[in-house]
Amino acid sequence: MSRVTLSIEAREEVWPLKETFRISRGSRTETRVIVATIRDGEHTGRGEGVPIRRYNQATESALAQIEAVKREKNLDRQSLQELLPAGAARNALDCAFWDLEAKRSGKRVWDLANLAIVPKVETSFTISLDTPEKMADAAKGYVNSAREHDGTPGPLKLKLYGGDDADLARVELVHKSAPQARLIIDANESWSVDHYRNVAPALKDFGVELIEQPFPADHDEILEALEHPVPICADESCHTSADPSRLKNRYDVANVKLDKTGGLTEALRLVETARANGFKLLIGCMVGTSLGMAPARILATAEDYVDLDGPLLLARDRESGLNYRNGKVGMPNRELWG
Repeated sequence: MSRVTLSIEAREEVWPLKETFRISRGSRTETRVIVATIRDGEHTGRGEGVPIRRYNQATESALAQIEAVKREKNLDRQSLQELLPAGAARNALDCAFWDLEAKRSGKRVWDLANLAIVPKVETSFTISLDTPEKMADAAKGYVNSAREHDGTPGPLKLKLYGGDDADLARVELVHKSAPQARLIIDANESWSVDHYRNVAPALKDFGVELIEQPFPADHDEILEALEHPVPICADESCHTSADPSRLKNRYDVANVKLDKTGGLTEALRLVETARANGFKLLIGCMVGTSLGMAPARILATAEDYVDLDGPLLLARDRESGLNYRNGKVGMPNRELWG
């Protein structure tokens, strides 16, 4: 990108959810995102990030990070990797730079990044943590809705919680209510070793294909000594390309989230490093709009697990949002991003 004077702005946006979203760490009724906009006088690039409370991020701190670097001399996507840590602020700016590069070059971001594209990929749909009965009703409703539109729903991702001993009941009832559905479960670091040993062997019988982050990230070394009757995915344990080499004896799948990598630039490195270390990939997301999903969507292949359902959890999405239909998600259009 040639050197021109750039105008950089960032703001907070609040998007209400369709329903209360619960995981083991708490619940929410809205999501707060930051949107970075970069202009060169002729073209405009945008990117979205979701500050993650688990890592002590908030919209205020993310906006302050962007404010601190936006007047840096010769700021570009590469220098950004050194100026800001991995997180929502760098993600929003990094993706805005990619969008700007695409607009200025007349190419799409996936061409600039040399990515092979699959026009539609299957995405999972998250069932938030609740009683077994309510989770089963939600699963049945989603599957029936997809089938009414002649679609085959993608996997269901069930949020679980090891602290109340109801996890097996949740999975069993969901499986009974939607017996053909593929299942992924996400414990969000809430399980103990005893809970894992009690629950994991039975999960495969209920159609579970993947267990995401059963233990706290700072205690996941125990996975090296445990059986994996169902493959295990690293989420909170896997952030950047520095992580796969130390995780390869603990996990089978790596979750790539741009708000953890700090943008598409580092996500591309993580994808390469994870695959080189023998990991399968889950292309994941925080709860955000299609603008936040679009850069992650271009990473997804037919061989990956894809969990880009953020916009489906919102009361409304952006205009020109990603096309979600029958359990599949399409590619971003030019009006949205890239």
